[in-house]
Amino acid sequence: MKQPWFFVTLALLSGLMTGCGDNKPATQVPAVAHKHEHKPPHGGTPVELGQEEYHVELVLDPASSKLQAYVMDGELENFVRVGAPALEIEARLPDRSEALVLKAVPNTATGETVGDTSLFETQAEWLKKVATFDAVLKELTVKGKSYQNVTFNFPKGNDKDEKAN
Repeated sequence: MKQPWFFVTLALLSGLMTGCGDNKPATQVPAVAHKHEHKPPHGGTPVELGQEEYHVELVLDPASSKLQAYVMDGELENFVRVGAPALEIEARLPDRSEALVLKAVPNTATGETVGDTSLFETQAEWLKKVATFDAVLKELTVKGKSYQNVTFNFPKGNDKDEKAN
């Protein structure tokens, strides 16, 4: 005959193996909703081109009033070289519009040249004083596909997934 401590131990082990709590089957455990996110690698403003085909990440250094634009893939992970010598953005301020012409930046370390680069930049003194504005990226061709009149807000961007926050 087995000792009583054997049955107590068996009962405790059985309880530990089946778990405790509300005893819901695994299929009833609520799923965590996955949110599709893009993290701009430079901490800038993501501007979506098409249906997340590509992005332009805008990065402002207010102290120097320099605005940079990086052309990126749809996941904001890889740089994409384009042939444009410049990008034009129309900034719509409350009392006026300002044209921002971001010129192609060559980089000898990566072999990027004007006409084959992913980085564009400009400098405008008014950027030191304006925290937010609506804007239009006039036109950008990436890998043969043209994107025209892309609207966005700076610094919010236009990525619908990011706006849901």
